[in-house]
Amino acid sequence: MEKVDKKVFLALHLLLLLFAGTTVLSKLAAGEAFLSLRFCLFFGGEFVLLGIYALGWQQILKRLPLTVAYTNKAVTLVWSMAFGVLLFHEQIQFKQILGCALAVAGVLLFVKADGEEGSHDA
Repeated sequence: MEKVDKKVFLALHLLLLLFAGTTVLSKLAAGEAFLSLRFCLFFGGEFVLLGIYALGWQQILKRLPLTVAYTNKAVTLVWSMAFGVLLFHEQIQFKQILGCALAVAGVLLFVKADGEEGSHDA
């Protein structure tokens, strides 16, 4: 595999942060009266972010292998949990932390293994 450009990898993670932000807007919309102005704004904002995400995801896929891009999507679990704590004062249980740690460990193992495999191809 060719070496992954750090700028593309950073762009991927910023895009995943944006994707996790859609969960914030969804939760905010859920707290409003159905079809009220605030509900429509939050819900509409979610669609705008999802549209930006879809366009960005296509650009990422042009520059990264699908396996690398999709494996890194597990990071959105961490961002969503952080948003829940910071913005909504939700409590985190140990099993949630363990689950996120396992997901991130899986991403790191995949990236490391993929990098080692690529260095042998040369």
